[in-house]
Amino acid sequence: MENEIINRVANSKLITFNLEEYYPEGKRVLFDISDWLLEGIVLKESDFRTSVKQHDWSQYQGSYIALHCSTDAIIPGWAFLLVSLQLAPFAKKTVVGTLDTLESILFAEIIPTLDFSALQDKPVIIKGCAHKPIPQNAYLLLAEKLQPIAKNIMYGEACSSVPLYKRK
Repeated sequence: MENEIINRVANSKLITFNLEEYYPEGKRVLFDISDWLLEGIVLKESDFRTSVKQHDWSQYQGSYIALHCSTDAIIPGWAFLLVSLQLAPFAKKTVVGTLDTLESILFAEIIPTLDFSALQDKPVIIKGCAHKPIPQNAYLLLAEKLQPIAKNIMYGEACSSVPLYKRK
C-alpha cells in the first residue's frame, strides 16, 4: 500500500494574509532639501524660494516622496510645505521623513480601507517574508484590525508560524 502525501496546509482553513499584495506601486524618492541651504545648514528664504521655483518638479510624476534634510539644520515649517505644494500636481504622496516613514503612512492609509469580512472567525497567518519594504508598523496595524475579526492570528508561513493571538 502506497503512502499518499497529504498537504495539510492546503486542506486547512488557514488564510494567509500577505501585505505585499497591497504594496502601492510607484517610484520612491528621498528628497533632501539640504542642497538648497547655505552651506547645508542655513535656510535663506530668497535663495530657497528660487531653488524651489527653478526645480523641475515634473520628474516626480507618479512618485512617492519623502522630504527630509540630511543635515542638522533647523528648517522652518513652511519650507517643507512650500516644496510639497510644488510636488502636489505630480507626486502620488508626499510626507516629511524617511522612506520608512513614507511606507508606514502609505500602509496606515491602505489597511483601514480593506475588507476583512472574509476573515471573520477564521485562522489567519500574517505572512512575514516580503520582497518589498513592508514596514513593521504595517504589521501592527494589520494585527490590530484582525484581532476582533479572526479566530486565531499567526505570523510567518503556514509550515512554521508563530502563534500571536487566539480568541477565547
